[in-house]
Amino acid sequence: MTVGLIGFGRLGMLLTRYFAADFKISVFDPKAKGAQIKKLGAKPATLAAACAQDAVLLCVPIGRFESLVRRIRGLLRKDALVIDVCSVKEHPVRVMKRYLPRSVEILAMHPNFGPDSAAVTLKGQKLVVCKVRVKDSRYRKFLGVLKGKGLEIVEMSPAEHDKKAAASLVLTHFIGRALIAGGAKTTGIDTEGYKRLLRILETVQNDSWELFRDMNRYNAFAAPMRRKLLGAMRATDRRVRL
Repeated sequence: MTVGLIGFGRLGMLLTRYFAADFKISVFDPKAKGAQIKKLGAKPATLAAACAQDAVLLCVPIGRFESLVRRIRGLLRKDALVIDVCSVKEHPVRVMKRYLPRSVEILAMHPNFGPDSAAVTLKGQKLVVCKVRVKDSRYRKFLGVLKGKGLEIVEMSPAEHDKKAAASLVLTHFIGRALIAGGAKTTGIDTEGYKRLLRILETVQNDSWELFRDMNRYNAFAAPMRRKLLGAMRATDRRVRL
C-alpha cells in the first residue's frame, strides 16, 4: 500500500519514522524540508501526488481540517482510503462524510501517544480506531500492520472516543496548562505527590497551544468537563475557608 501523508509536524514525523518500512510514503508539507523527509525514509511530494496514493493520512491541526478536506476531495483516487489522526473524532468524521465522495473509504484514528511518549517504541501504546466506511479486507490488512508494531488497537465510536477523551486527555492538558500558567515548578523539597503532579507538565509543555485550543473547541464533551472540574475546585476552596 502506498500512503500520502499531508502534514509533517511532530506526529507526522513520528508516524513516518515508524511506518516508512511498511509503506511507501509520499509527504506533502510546504514548510518541511525535503532532506528531513528523506532522512525518515519517505519522499517529498506535491499535494496532488500525495493525494494520488492508495491511502491518504491527514496529519493537520483540527482547526485546519475542514478546509484541507474540501481542498483535496477532487484530487483523491476513486477508491482511496482517507485516514485522520485528530485528537477528537466526531468533528473530522462529520467533515469527511460530508465532503468526500461516497467511493472514498474513511477510517478515523487517534494515537493515544505522541513524539515524547513513543520516542523509543510503539509497543504497548494504544491506538483508537473508528471504522467509518472501509472494506473489511482492507481494514483487517491495515490493522494487521499496526498490530505488528505492537500497538494496542481500541475500537469505538467517534462519540464514545470524544467522551472518554474529555475525561482523560483534555482534562490532563487543562490541568497541565493551568499548572504552567500558575508557575508550578520543582521546589527542592518536593513530596512524591507533587513530583507526580509535575509529571503532567512533561505531557503538555511540548504540545502547541493550537492543539490545546482545538481539542477543547471541537470536543462537545470538553466544556462540561471543564465546568465540572472548576465547580469542584470552587467547592473545595469554600470548604477550606470555612
